[in-house]
Amino acid sequence: MARRLSFQRATAKPLWSQNICVLDLVLDWPRTGIEKRRNARVESVLAAVRVAPSKTEIREFPMPDIPQDGALLKMEVAGICGTDVRLYREPPSSAPVIMGHENIGYIAKTGSEFTKRQGFKEGDLVFLEHYVSCGQCEWCHLGQYRHCENTDWRYNPSAIRYGYTRADAAPHLWGGFAQYVYLPWNAVVHHVPKGVTPELAGLATPMSNGIEWSLFDGGVGYNSTVLIQGPGQQGLSQTVICKQAGASLIIVTGTSRDGARIEVAKVLGADYVINVEKEDPLARIKEITGGKGVDVVLDCTAGAGTTPILLGVEALKRRGGTMVVQGEIAEFPNFPIGRITAKAITIKSARGHSYKACELALQQLASKRFPLERLTTHKFGLHDVDLAIRSVGGQGVPGVIHASLMPWQ
Repeated sequence: MARRLSFQRATAKPLWSQNICVLDLVLDWPRTGIEKRRNARVESVLAAVRVAPSKTEIREFPMPDIPQDGALLKMEVAGICGTDVRLYREPPSSAPVIMGHENIGYIAKTGSEFTKRQGFKEGDLVFLEHYVSCGQCEWCHLGQYRHCENTDWRYNPSAIRYGYTRADAAPHLWGGFAQYVYLPWNAVVHHVPKGVTPELAGLATPMSNGIEWSLFDGGVGYNSTVLIQGPGQQGLSQTVICKQAGASLIIVTGTSRDGARIEVAKVLGADYVINVEKEDPLARIKEITGGKGVDVVLDCTAGAGTTPILLGVEALKRRGGTMVVQGEIAEFPNFPIGRITAKAITIKSARGHSYKACELALQQLASKRFPLERLTTHKFGLHDVDLAIRSVGGQGVPGVIHASLMPWQ
């Protein structure tokens, strides 16, 4: 059970003093060098809970028991993306939820079986994927646990997925907008490479999506020509990945409010940028490509309706292009199926990432080949979750690309 608090800083007075398991945990590792400290007693955990559309409450939850096959993550950074903006504004259910699905932290407590199975020990800096699979179904055996019903919140109301699972489901700590996160035996965890800071590691999710969508789904590779629609954190991640893969031409589109992001796109490898509000994007794409069009279109827009898809269909080359889309618009009137068929276009949906994509993303962050720190523009504390989400959505602090929520600030 959780106790509600105001948005004021909580006092240090413990709220639970009887009949609970009090753990000795690492509370404040120094920034340089990890030193285990076991002189702090923690009885409760602060978390920001979405309780209604665009409404958050700070609540306290009891510290959970950690079984031999489980662990506890001390949160350092929870990234905030466009999906958080949408789910905050339009929650899929009325249940209270601790949001936060792009999670980086230190292993604070681990059972012996968890360490034996997963290979992680206390003090390790890790990236936690948001999927929690069953390990038994067809998809899990194929290594595609992102499709497992156990973590699919759209079809399974009891699904476990970080940032989506209801906060009243014990042991409650199922989201990164909290000081600690609970790790069951089937949590998917990755080591963060040495030299990568927690804040930079917070880009692992958009970077892994970029690898999955552009390389694995879109087939971008050496000498590919690519149109990336939308210069948000996802579009900019795609820019880096396409450049790394050897694309010979990268075009990024945006709007007038994306001015700063478009400049970052240039730094990260975009050959051309187009403001779709100031020039005809299709005419400009045709001009750039000598009338041929591009090999691959990556739709990284949010809330732009059918326009990016229609543009992508026409911007693709005469035959055999590929389009990867992530939008979830409910209806598409006059869908151009005839045009898609005539051009032999392959359309794929962008749905999450694989284990391999995550590992490659972490390696990309560690390589320091690109100035990816340009993406991590803003930091927010736990009590500023509402402002942080609104800022990512363009309604709060200006100029945000990727926001880092720091639960201990």
